[in-house]
Amino acid sequence: MDHDAIKARATDYIAKETDHAFRVEVLSLLQAGDWKELEDRFYRDLEFGTGGLRGVIGGGYNRMNLLVVSRATQGMADYLKKAFPGKALSACLAYDSRRCSAEFAEAAALVFAANGVKAYLFSSLRPTPELSFAIRLLGADTGVVVTASHNPPKYNGYKAYWNDGAQVIAPHDEGIIAMVGAVSEVRTMGRAEALAAGLLVMIDRQVDEAYVAMVKSKLLRPGLIKELGGKVKIVYTPLHGTGALHFERVMRELGLAVSTVPEQREPDGSFPTVSFPNPEEPAALKLAIELGVKEGADVVMATDPDADRLGIAVPDGAGGFSLVTGNQLGALHLDYLLLTMKELGRLPAKPACIKSIVTTDLQSRVAAKYGATMFECLTGFKWIAALMRRFESDGKGYTFVYGTEESYGHLVEDEVRDKDGISAAALTAEAALYWRSKGKSLLERLDELYLEHGLYEERGVSKYFEGPTGMDTMRGIMEGYRRAQPASFGGIRVARIRDVKAGAAWEPGREAAAEKVDLPPSDVLQWYLEDGTMVTVRPSGTEPKIKYYVLCRTEASGGLAEARAASAAKASAIVAEIRKAVGA
Repeated sequence: MDHDAIKARATDYIAKETDHAFRVEVLSLLQAGDWKELEDRFYRDLEFGTGGLRGVIGGGYNRMNLLVVSRATQGMADYLKKAFPGKALSACLAYDSRRCSAEFAEAAALVFAANGVKAYLFSSLRPTPELSFAIRLLGADTGVVVTASHNPPKYNGYKAYWNDGAQVIAPHDEGIIAMVGAVSEVRTMGRAEALAAGLLVMIDRQVDEAYVAMVKSKLLRPGLIKELGGKVKIVYTPLHGTGALHFERVMRELGLAVSTVPEQREPDGSFPTVSFPNPEEPAALKLAIELGVKEGADVVMATDPDADRLGIAVPDGAGGFSLVTGNQLGALHLDYLLLTMKELGRLPAKPACIKSIVTTDLQSRVAAKYGATMFECLTGFKWIAALMRRFESDGKGYTFVYGTEESYGHLVEDEVRDKDGISAAALTAEAALYWRSKGKSLLERLDELYLEHGLYEERGVSKYFEGPTGMDTMRGIMEGYRRAQPASFGGIRVARIRDVKAGAAWEPGREAAAEKVDLPPSDVLQWYLEDGTMVTVRPSGTEPKIKYYVLCRTEASGGLAEARAASAAKASAIVAEIRKAVGA
């Protein structure tokens, strides 16, 4: 963009933005002649994608601010009125601890109100899964949660939900995107006026009580918790986010002792003790593990800022703690749920489990052992929710049992249609107690699963591509793979290729005989190697990065030590090759 075009867009933004601080940011950049920063803020509009908005907080059309949030909400309100003509409409809104989250949520609520959509707004920060629960409980037509999940402090986001409590998918996603893009005027009203008119309704306890009761009702062995709960010690960190409110209450009411990391208990959008408030990152659990060692904890748990993800660490038998990955915890959850349901005579006739296409196949093997069907979907819990919705209407008799994806997302209830770190934590505590009653730890049970189903080693590679050329660079990487498919990874031959965007899967050299892939089109490539290893690459849907997933499997007939060494060697060779290729 030339300077005149940038200045024109910046001046237009300053005239329309109602927040003084955001206006001043842009005005100061103009006065300083910082054209590089201005170009980044104005070379495009922050895209309202299929999951909503996510971006850096600040002034500009390519930033998260009151004007951008209000325009997105106006588009959603316009779409709602088109989708439900003549209906009395309502929306639920929640927000996390990030900077500007409360302000963005209220601004969105007042836009809904000005458009005649009753806005149910939580009076203080709440977890994302409770927002999904509230939509269903209150019978709302849509919902918004202001959060950037586990991203760094400079980010915030805006996630859009439909009336089933799930994030929007087709056809509504494209319809909302079109409406947002067409917004020329934003309607809003004052808080006092909206309250007086009954168009802004503050909610809290009535939803909290129902949500907590639901979470506790999903536990399968309440007698076991009552008997042994007092003997288990949990160390927990909400990573400065929303989780402590419900996590501490649920565990306390179950009779479980919890020590929360004091430095990380209070909400703080600057996340002062961590670089990334992400339970997937070992560094994020450092303080919790230190407290776990000090207090002799049986398990360390962490939720991300909006408490939809759960990460755990367990004693390693040598005085320290081992981190448990999302794939591993998902396998442990599924194993415990199906085993317990079968033992108690509560296993449905046709139990259905759901995992994303980048989640470990160990879960498929565990499901098959208990006679459950594993369904596969694209990455993102909205696709898990879509399958749950299908089970309820297709007449095939499937009953949802569990849904998960490798990025620390787990769901054990159908009252919520997004990942839920609070209910996942309660289930984890119960599973730990059960295996303790059998003289085993969670790690020992995981080793038993590996001996039975094979040793699974997982690795990930992520490469960020910031700035105006970032998206083009990622598209170029994906197009390069499609032009010249790799013949091998880490010296292991590719035996099968799956291109989800093209909706096809084939053996190398036999593309003409490709089979159809029954998944919605998505920019994902997967390579199945001849030894059972799977390599996946996809651009992130929420961040400017490309992600690789490496899942190695090795039979454990020669023992776990040998299998671990073999899988680790394969994974390391593949990761090294990927890093070299993308400069990660």
